[in-house]
Amino acid sequence: MQFDDMGFAKVDTGRPARCGAPEAVFCEGKTPDQVAAIVEKLNEGSHSVLATRADAATYAAVKAKVPEAEYHESARLITVRKSSAKPDPDRFILVLTAGTTDIPVAEEAALTAELMGHRVERVFDVGVAGIHRLFAQIDIIRQANVIIVAAGMEGALPSVVGGLVDKPVIALPTSVGYGASFQGLTALLGMLNSCAAGIAVVNIDNGFGAGRLAGMINAMR
Repeated sequence: MQFDDMGFAKVDTGRPARCGAPEAVFCEGKTPDQVAAIVEKLNEGSHSVLATRADAATYAAVKAKVPEAEYHESARLITVRKSSAKPDPDRFILVLTAGTTDIPVAEEAALTAELMGHRVERVFDVGVAGIHRLFAQIDIIRQANVIIVAAGMEGALPSVVGGLVDKPVIALPTSVGYGASFQGLTALLGMLNSCAAGIAVVNIDNGFGAGRLAGMINAMR
């Protein structure tokens, strides 16, 4: 139950022992210097470090204190990779997107799962507006152990995928779409009301949450 009190933050250094993965740093609302100090503290441990919703200024501050930190601009992630464990080659997480504009959120999910030590495959731009593109990927879809489906607009793709597989599907609504998509609310509600069984839904644009859940499922035996 240990934590390090830094005054402005209480860093949960005991989370890996309790939950199997370290605390992730949510950068929005924090100053670059605050994020850098937290990442530096987490980096004292033996686990990889992940910071989400990071911009270039935050990464520059982190890089000054932790030179081995990497920045994934599209996904807005800062990572410090420490694990050398090889992923299970027979069990992988598949990340699908309905459109190209869903890729940044999908990449947040994919990189999160990879940092947890999992093999991740990606298939992008296979939404229901051209559903033949999805069916062309049916082999890899059915081979996956867990599937994350990122979609904006009306959020229909997870329902279609859920009707094709016998594996858990994690629906990831994105804020992509025109006015009546309400910044992802329409996709979220559509996914929550899916008639396909075996679908779990995370929050709008919550790629980290989807990747973390997928990793936990993929690690179960």
